[in-house]
Amino acid sequence: MSVFNTLRLTPYNQYLAEFIGTFFLVLFGCGAMVVNDTFGVPGHGGVAAAFGLIVMIMIYAIGNISGAHMNPAVTIAFAVARGFDKRRVLPFIASQIIGAVFATAALKTIFPTHELLGATQAHVGILPGFLVEFLLSFLLMFVILNVTTGHQEKGIMAGVAIGATVGLEALVGGPLTNASMNPARSIGPALVSGHLDALWLFILAPILGTVAATPFCALIQGPGCCDDSASADSSAS
Repeated sequence: MSVFNTLRLTPYNQYLAEFIGTFFLVLFGCGAMVVNDTFGVPGHGGVAAAFGLIVMIMIYAIGNISGAHMNPAVTIAFAVARGFDKRRVLPFIASQIIGAVFATAALKTIFPTHELLGATQAHVGILPGFLVEFLLSFLLMFVILNVTTGHQEKGIMAGVAIGATVGLEALVGGPLTNASMNPARSIGPALVSGHLDALWLFILAPILGTVAATPFCALIQGPGCCDDSASADSSAS
């Protein structure tokens, strides 16, 4: 029996969990970028750590409720890889985007003069930026699928592994594209700040990257590894 049934949750519990998870992902991740721009701390490494830590924290906080997707690209990839209920895909995505917008609005209230509010930018150009976001998102989904499949002990450590992946990718990819890997994380700051440049890139590339990673779960783990009935749905972005 799934956690969803065991806890007698309604879909609205999951939608609220996705809203809260994405809200705090953007608030602390993009917030760290804004604080760094304003005060010169915690530095690039600190910003990367903030993204990784908040993802890890929210996985353990809401993973048993909604799976802690916090990322439209991850939700879409799960619908492809594990037969995630397609009726919940659009509500999940809406909850994630609304959470990101609310978080950015909070940052705008705290830092009213900040221009970007953590908006993603293709610093290396459109084509290289697209490739960077595709590859970062591919790796993120590859890790998510593999650490949420198999032995219980590995599932318990999934939050650490996924958070570390996000932190590492933010550390390396941050100077290139601000390491989005997450359409909601890009949409929120873009809408509130008005910086919509290349937003399509940060929506399309993560979706293509996460979906492209889904066949590799079966190649690594064997047939049926990504069957939702055989493994936990906990994930992150």
